[in-house]
Amino acid sequence: MSLLSIDNLTRSFGSTRALSGASLSIARGEIVALMGANGAGKSTLVKILSGVLAADGGRVAVNGQPFAPKTPAEAVERGIVTVHQSTDLVGAAGLTVADVLLLNRFADGSTPFFLSKRAIRSQARAMLDAAGFSLPLDRDFADLNAADRQLLAIARALDNKADLLILDEPTASLSIEESQRLFEVLLRLRWQGLAVLYISHRTADLRAIADRALVMRDGRVVSALEQPIDFSAAIAAMIGRKIEATRPKPRDHCSAVVFEMNDVRLLPDSGSFDLALREGEVVAVTGVLGAGKSRLLSAIFGTIPLTSGTMRLDGRPYRPSGPAAALVAGVVMAAEDRHRSSLQPPSWPGNSVAATISLPHLRRWYPHGFLWGAREGREAEKAIDRLRIKAAGPDASIWTLSGGNQQKTILARWEAEPSRLLLLDEPFQGVDVGARQDIIEAIRSRTDRATLIATSDLEEAFAVADRVLVIDHHSISPIQNDKSLPREFEHELHSE
Repeated sequence: MSLLSIDNLTRSFGSTRALSGASLSIARGEIVALMGANGAGKSTLVKILSGVLAADGGRVAVNGQPFAPKTPAEAVERGIVTVHQSTDLVGAAGLTVADVLLLNRFADGSTPFFLSKRAIRSQARAMLDAAGFSLPLDRDFADLNAADRQLLAIARALDNKADLLILDEPTASLSIEESQRLFEVLLRLRWQGLAVLYISHRTADLRAIADRALVMRDGRVVSALEQPIDFSAAIAAMIGRKIEATRPKPRDHCSAVVFEMNDVRLLPDSGSFDLALREGEVVAVTGVLGAGKSRLLSAIFGTIPLTSGTMRLDGRPYRPSGPAAALVAGVVMAAEDRHRSSLQPPSWPGNSVAATISLPHLRRWYPHGFLWGAREGREAEKAIDRLRIKAAGPDASIWTLSGGNQQKTILARWEAEPSRLLLLDEPFQGVDVGARQDIIEAIRSRTDRATLIATSDLEEAFAVADRVLVIDHHSISPIQNDKSLPREFEHELHSE
């Protein structure tokens, strides 16, 4: 008997059909990968299983019994635990890591509400040890980066003693070493009978742990693939067409240098390096978590200072006092965590596609303060067409869009006005193969600026860039051979 059985599940949002008869089953002790383009129905399926949404029709059974949870807490009680890609709601500012780890125990009464700090730390440390993770127990949740929040959410989920664990892009913000530790934990728990529904677009992840893969398109499961998984067939099933995943041909860069860094140190104890980017060139910087990718982009964008060295933009000295000065100079940036850095909250009026695109351009577009919507609407309509953004229109809320379409909208923000240097931090995080290809084409189509991309995924780096550089211990060098890669990257390079 299957642990989870889904038969002909349907769900609509107005005239939009998100699920159109989805069916699948998962056995105990099985890790099943769920693949699909943004908008294929994966998120809706997960929300129904986790008690966030109700299905319109069809049947879900867990251990042979009907399963229709009305709340996430009810889903957890039945043994279905979900770790979502966005982890902002895992905890709250003012709570320590130890506090957040124990929230579920406090809520269900398994742990007394009044505990000494020492007891809280002891229980939290035991939870982290069981998951194989290491986190600073006394750090405030608000100060955690995206990777630490993901580890925290996974460790707490594993403590629930779930029958089925649903993971949505769990390694999107993890280092390779942390991903490997997660894989080891999941494989160990699989042998203990845990079932895992693993949503990911990363082929290295699926090769490492998935027993089989299911592919969704248009609200239903359209393909089932056993190991060894044929990823070319999976991609074709996901998007309904073949994509040639070949590295772009490097351009002949005879054009002018747009941006230079000379004798730069990102930290006092890091090595110095030089960097030059030419007009029309796309350069990717790759490295493990903590190697300095985000710090490099932040220094260029003016959010943190360089320790030493000089920068030049179009031959002139460049040392921005902050992001506003960088924008005036023609340097623009899309940061790593789009939900926290680039999108207006759902409750704010400026959360539409059009308003998201226009936000940094308001002073230029509306110099007298009158917010006429015509310019916003025109730019949004052009972006929707050019970048193939799946949205109901310019006025659609950005929060109704899939992750890939949100990322396209953020890119459209910086396509709406001329710029000299585009900085992208993990631009393909949580983006499916089809949307990723659209973003790559948009990035590479611009020849009037330079582009610098930070990514922890080698496959992504080689797919988009003319040149790939590696950053290690906050210092940059070109990839010349396998020996120029940090040791943590070697297995990923050879897994392709």
